[in-house]
Amino acid sequence: MGEEKSEERQIDRKLLELLVCPVTKTTLEYDREKQELVSRAAKLAYPIRNGIPIMLAEEARPLEE
Repeated sequence: MGEEKSEERQIDRKLLELLVCPVTKTTLEYDREKQELVSRAAKLAYPIRNGIPIMLAEEARPLEE
């Protein structure tokens, strides 16, 4: 009963279409597995916590590419 239940919540697809990187104002890619929104232009990954995108550059993870 709920053993396999994930903490992640579904993020609204329409919200994803509206969000842009706060640093570069470019589109974001949704990484469902890592629960992040990725900005290739800024080389940052913004976390999604409890279904809420955290769109702060200081909270973002730098991408290693």
